[in-house]
Amino acid sequence: MRERVAAARVGTLATVTRDGRPHVVPCCFALDGDTVWSAVDAKPKSTLALRRLDNVRANPAASLLVDHYEDDWTRLWWVRLDGSARIVDREEERDRALGALATKYIQYQGSPPPGPVLALDVTTWRAWP
Repeated sequence: MRERVAAARVGTLATVTRDGRPHVVPCCFALDGDTVWSAVDAKPKSTLALRRLDNVRANPAASLLVDHYEDDWTRLWWVRLDGSARIVDREEERDRALGALATKYIQYQGSPPPGPVLALDVTTWRAWP
C-alpha cells in the first residue's frame, strides 16, 4: 500500500464542510511515514484561502484516496488513508513538508507552494484488492 501511495502523482482529498457535507478535491501530496503533506500551491486558483483549509479547521476528519484504473480490470486498485488533518503552523514542520513535496514534484523545486500546508496524520489504511 505504501509503495502505491508514495508513487502516485495525484490523490483525492476528502474533507467535511461545517454543515457536514463532503468536499472532495484532487491534490498533489507527499507521504512521509504516516503523514501525508499537501500544500496550497501556485496552480491557478481564485484564492489561497481554500475551502479544504476551512473544513479542516472546523472538522479535522479527512481521507486521501489514491487509485489506479485501466481497462484491464485485473490491474485495478485503490488505497484510502483516513485520519485527522491539520494546518501546519511550525516552520520546521512546514520546511520538512515542502522538502518532501519538492522531492516528488519538480514544479515545486523552482516555485515552492506559497500557501498553507495541510498535514493528514493517518490512523487507518484500507486497500482493495
